[in-house]
Amino acid sequence: MGKSSKDKRDVYYRLAKEQGWRARSAFKLLQLDEEFNLLQGVHRAVDLCAAPGSWSQVLTQRLSQNHAQNPQEQEPKIVAVDLQAMAPLDNVIQLQGDITKESTAEKIISYFEGELADIVVCDGAPDVTGLHDMDEYIQAQLLLAALNITTHVLRPGGCFVAKIFRGKDITLLYSQLKVFFPTVTCSKPRSSRNSSIEAFIVCQNYTPPPNYTPTMTNPLLDLHYDAANALVGPNRTIVPFLACGDLNGYDADRTYPLQTSYTSLDPLQPPITAPYKTAMELKRNNFYNKVAK
Repeated sequence: MGKSSKDKRDVYYRLAKEQGWRARSAFKLLQLDEEFNLLQGVHRAVDLCAAPGSWSQVLTQRLSQNHAQNPQEQEPKIVAVDLQAMAPLDNVIQLQGDITKESTAEKIISYFEGELADIVVCDGAPDVTGLHDMDEYIQAQLLLAALNITTHVLRPGGCFVAKIFRGKDITLLYSQLKVFFPTVTCSKPRSSRNSSIEAFIVCQNYTPPPNYTPTMTNPLLDLHYDAANALVGPNRTIVPFLACGDLNGYDADRTYPLQTSYTSLDPLQPPITAPYKTAMELKRNNFYNKVAK
C-alpha cells in the first residue's frame, strides 16, 4: 500500500492509526490530561459529541488504569453521547441522543445508577464554513449546550473540558463559565494546529451558584454579569492561556519525512453514515447539474 499525502504531512494522523486511536484528536485529550491530571481518580466520565470515539478510547484507557491501581474502588463507567451512530467500544456505554434534551441527562444519570459524573468532556464542533464569525458563534452555542447538560450530570468539584473557538468576544464565554467554575483555563495542545482557532477550555472544581437548579429551558443558565465589562475594559474576564504537550514532541504544523519502508495504514474506524456519502450519491445521480439547470 502506498504512502498517502495525509500520512506525509500529518504526523498525528499517522500516529493515531499506528497506536490504535480512532482519530488524531485522541492526542489532544492525552496532552490535556498530562498537563492538568484531569483523569486522576476519575471513575465516572461522560463524553459528549463522542463520535467517532477517540476521546472515549482515552477515557477507557485512563479509567482502567485508575481501577487497576485501586481495585477496591468502583468499576469505571463511561457514557458516550452523540446524535450520530458510533461503532461500539468495549466498556463504553453508548447513547445516541440530543445533549439539549433533559431526557438525555436523565438517561446518563440512570447509567451511573443515580450518581453523578466526575468529569464531562466535549470535543464536538460544527462543520466549519470558513466564515469565522459564524463558526465561532455556532461553536459557542454548542459549548453552552454542553455546559448546560453538564450542570445536570456533573458532581460538585468535578471537571468540564470542551473545545472552544477563540474570537474577539471570547471573554463573554469565559464569564459564563466562571459562574460555575472558579478555575477556568484556556489551553492549546501541541497536537492542535497553530493555524486553527480551536483551543480547549478546562474548567475545574464545579461549584454551582447557591440554590441553582439546572434547567434545559434557559440556555444562558441564569447568568448575571455586566456584559460590557465582560467584553472590554480593565474589568473584562480574562483566563490563563496555557500551551500543553511536550515541546520536544511533534509539531502539528510541521511536515515530517517518512521512512522508506513506511506502509500507509487504513483508519481504525471508518465513518458511519457520514454526511458526505449522501452528497456523493447525489453527484453520481447528476443531481447538482439538474438543479443548476
